[in-house]
Amino acid sequence: MSGDAVYFLMNKLEIWLEAEWNLPAKINMGVQSLRGELKTIGALLEDADTKREHNHLVSVWLQQVRDGAYDIEDVLDIFTFHMAQQYISHGLQPLTKWRARHSISELIDEINTKLNSIKETRERYHNIRSPQASSQTTGNDTYLHPRMASLFAEDTDILGIEEPRKKLVSWALGGRHSLEVMFVVGMGGSGKTTLVKKVYERVKDEEFECHAWITASKSRKKREILWRMFNEFCNPMVEQTPQSFSNVEVDLVDLTNKLREHLQNKRYVVVFDDLWIKDVWETIKFALPGGNHSRIIVTTRRGDIACSCRDDSTAVYNIQPLPMEKAQTLFCKKAFPGRGICPSGLEDWSQRILTKCEGLPLAIIELGQILSNKEKSESVWKRLLESLGSELSRNGRLSNTMRVLSLSYSDLPYHLKYCFLYLSIFPENDYPVRCTVLIRLWIAEGFIREQTGKELEDIGEEYLKELTDRNLIQSELDFDGRPKTCRVHNLMHKITLSKSREENFCNVFSESQRNIGDRNRRLSIQSGGFNMLHRNFNCVRTLFKFGVPYSSIPESSSSVKLLRVLHLEGAPLEEFPSEILELLLLKYLCLRNTNIKSVPKSLGNLRYLETLDLKQTRVTKLHKNVLKLEKLRHLLVYRYDIEHYTSFDCVKGFEVSAKIKSPNLQKLSFIKADKHHKVIHGLRNLTQLRKLGIIDLPGEDGSKLCESIEQLRKLQSLNVTSIRKDEVVDLQAITNPPPLLRRLYLKGRLERLPIWISRLHDLVRIRLKWSKLTHYNNPINILQHLPNLLELHLLDAYTGNQLDFTARKFRTLKILELEQLEQLTNVRMEGNTLPRLQKLIIRQCSNLQQIPEGIKHLTRLKELHLYDMPNRFVAPLKNGGTLSHLVCHIPNIQCYYLARNWAPEDLNLMANPI
Repeated sequence: MSGDAVYFLMNKLEIWLEAEWNLPAKINMGVQSLRGELKTIGALLEDADTKREHNHLVSVWLQQVRDGAYDIEDVLDIFTFHMAQQYISHGLQPLTKWRARHSISELIDEINTKLNSIKETRERYHNIRSPQASSQTTGNDTYLHPRMASLFAEDTDILGIEEPRKKLVSWALGGRHSLEVMFVVGMGGSGKTTLVKKVYERVKDEEFECHAWITASKSRKKREILWRMFNEFCNPMVEQTPQSFSNVEVDLVDLTNKLREHLQNKRYVVVFDDLWIKDVWETIKFALPGGNHSRIIVTTRRGDIACSCRDDSTAVYNIQPLPMEKAQTLFCKKAFPGRGICPSGLEDWSQRILTKCEGLPLAIIELGQILSNKEKSESVWKRLLESLGSELSRNGRLSNTMRVLSLSYSDLPYHLKYCFLYLSIFPENDYPVRCTVLIRLWIAEGFIREQTGKELEDIGEEYLKELTDRNLIQSELDFDGRPKTCRVHNLMHKITLSKSREENFCNVFSESQRNIGDRNRRLSIQSGGFNMLHRNFNCVRTLFKFGVPYSSIPESSSSVKLLRVLHLEGAPLEEFPSEILELLLLKYLCLRNTNIKSVPKSLGNLRYLETLDLKQTRVTKLHKNVLKLEKLRHLLVYRYDIEHYTSFDCVKGFEVSAKIKSPNLQKLSFIKADKHHKVIHGLRNLTQLRKLGIIDLPGEDGSKLCESIEQLRKLQSLNVTSIRKDEVVDLQAITNPPPLLRRLYLKGRLERLPIWISRLHDLVRIRLKWSKLTHYNNPINILQHLPNLLELHLLDAYTGNQLDFTARKFRTLKILELEQLEQLTNVRMEGNTLPRLQKLIIRQCSNLQQIPEGIKHLTRLKELHLYDMPNRFVAPLKNGGTLSHLVCHIPNIQCYYLARNWAPEDLNLMANPI
C-alpha cells in the first residue's frame, strides 16, 4: 500500500506548488524534480500491484519508496513551517531566511539522490527476479479458499440461517411473475455464500426450467462470466476452459443475444456469487430476459453496488451476525467435537473469544478448529486471545480469516484506504467514533480531495457512506438516517493495526503493544507508562492520547514542531499547554473534556488551524486574534451542565470582544450574544456557516439576528436561546429563511410561532422549549404540514389544555416528545394521523388525564416512555389495567421515576417495564 503514501503526497505537492511562495529558482527546480520522481515511483508501484508482486525483495523496495515519499513530505513541511515563522515575525532576518532556504535546497538534493537510488534498485530487482520467484508471488491456489468450504458445508455444520433461508426460499418461489433480483450483502466471512447455496439447492429443481451457479469473483471478466453462463445454460459441445479462454475472442453482443434467445420464455434461477464490480453486473444483466417468474440472486460484500442497482424489481437482504447463543453452539461444535459442550472453567474464555468474533461465522469456525487441537486449559485459551493480532497475519493460524477480510480493504480505491486505516488510531474495544469528528480529522490530514461545487465535509460523508456500504465499518444512525458514530469489527481492527504498522501509518502504544518505531507518522497512546520527554518524534504528524495522564509535549516542541493533528480529549489538564503555541502547522486541536479555563491570544498565530474543539472545557472567552484565523472551519466552545441538563441555562458558551472574521467557518457554537453589540451584525458575513448556536440573546436584538440569518444560505442547524426564560425570542422578521435548514432549536418565550417555519421543506427536527405558546397560537397548526419532519419536542412550549393531531397530518414524524406541559389535560389522535410514529415520550405532564386518545391507531409505534408521570396515569396501562388494551401493540413500554431530592452523585434512572 505504499502507493497510497505516494498518491496523497502527489496531491499535496500539487497544492503546495500552487501556493504563492515566491520560491528561489533552485528550490523551485528541485521541487519540480521531486514531482517528476514521484510520478515515476507511482507508475512503478502500480506496475508492481498489477503483477501482484509481494515477495520479500518487493517488500523491501516498497519500504524504501515509502520512506522516500515521507522524506519529501518532511521537506515540504519544513519549508511551510519556515514560512509560518516568517509570517509571525513579519519577515525573518535575511541571514536566517538564507539559511532556511539553503538547508531546504540541500535536503531536496539529498532526496533526489535517494530516489535515483531507489529506481536503480528497482531496475536491478527486475533483472535478477527469476521466473520461479514470479510464479510464487502470483500463485493463489496455495491455500483452501473459505468459499470452497461454504459451497460444500454440511447442514449439521450450519447454524443461524434457518430464518433467512426460509425468507429467501419464499421469495424465490413466490412473489411477482416478473423477473426479480435479490442482492445478499454482508462483510467477508459472514456466511453469504453458505446461505445462498442452501437456498439455491432447495429451489433450483422446484419450478425452474434451468439454473446456474456462477462465481463472479473480482478476477473474472465480463466475457468469461457470460461464457460460463452460456456453458451452464446451453451446454455447448465444446466447453471453454478458464486457462485457454483469454485467447479466444468472443463478441459480447453476440453472446448476450444467444443467452437471451435461450432463456426467453423460460423460468430460470441464477446465482452470481461474490460480485465485486458494478460494471460486470451492468453488462451481464442484459443477457437475462425478464418475465416468467425468474429469479437472480447476487452475493456481494459491496453494499454500494447493491444500493446503486436497486429498483422496483430489486431487493437487498443484509446478512446479520450470528446471535450469541447460535455463535456459542457453533463454536462448541468445532472446539469440542463429539459432545459439543464447553467444559467448566472455560466458559468465560469462550465468551471472551466469541465477543471478539462478533458473530462472524468464518472466524468462529476457524478459532474453534484451532482450539479443538489445543490443551483445554485457561492459559492456552488466554494466550490465543491475546495473540489474535499475530494469528491474523499472512502466516498465522487465522490466515484464512485474514485473507477474506483483507480483500475488502485491498479493493478500496487509494483515496479511501488511508481514511479507513485512520480508524486504527482509536481503541478497539467497542469505541464508537463520532462521524463528524472523523471527517474533520480526514480533512486535517488532507485525505479528502476537493471537488468542484462540494464542501469537504460533504465529500467526507460520501467517503464514510462508501466505507459503510462496503461493510468495512459499522455505523450507528441518527434519527434522520445519517451516520452518528462508527466503529470497526474487532477482527478487522486488528488487521488495520497490522497494516498501519507495516506502512508506518500509525503506531499504537497500548497494554498489548508497547514498542514504538522511529519513523511514526501518527502516534496513538492508549495506556500509561509512555514518556514523551527526551525522545525524537521528528516524523510524527498526528498525536492522540486516550484516557492517559498528560505528559508534556517534548521540550520546546522541537521534535514535534511539524504536528498537524493534536487530540488530547479527556487529558487531566488545568492549564493550556504552552508548547502547543509552537506547533505552527497545526490544523486540528482537540482539548475536549479537559479543565482548561482560558486560551492565549497567541493561539491566533496558528494560521493553518481548521478545527478548534474546546467542548466541555471551562473556556468562556476567546481573544479576537483567534477569531481572525482564515482557515478555521469548526469552532466549538461550549459545555453542557450535565447535573442540571433540563434547566434553561444548561448550555454554557463563550463571549467575544470583536466580530468573528473567519470566513470559512462551518460550525460555530455557542456564542454569547449579549457581550458585544456588533457580534450579531457580524454573523451575516460568515456565509459558509452550516451550524450556528447562540445563547443569551437579548430580546431587542432579535431583528438584527433575523437580518443576519437571512444571509446564511447554507445554514442547516440553528440553535437560539434567549437571555432569560421569560425573554421573547423574536424571529418574526425573517422573510427569506435559509432553504437548507434541517434542525431548529428555540429556547425562550415565543409570542407566536414564526410563520416562516412552515416553509422549511428540509426540516427534520424542531425543539421548542419554554415557548409558552397559547391555545390561540397552537404550534401544531403550523408544524403538522412540514413534509419531512421526523422529530418534534415540546418542553413547556404550550399552555393550552388540549393537543389535537388530525388525520393525514405529520406524515413523516417518527419521534414525539411532550414535556412539562403543565396545563395539558388531553391529547387526541385521530385515525390516520402520525402514520410513521415509532417513539412517544411523555415527561412530567402532571395534569394529563390519560394516555393519548387514539394511540391504538399508531400501528408502527415501537416505544412508549413515561417519565415522572403520576400513578393515576400509569396504573391503568399496566397488565390488567383498564387501558392496557390500548397499548398492548407497543413492544417496549417503560416507566421512569427521577428522584429529585437525591444528591447529584446518587442521581440515577430507574426503569420499570409496564
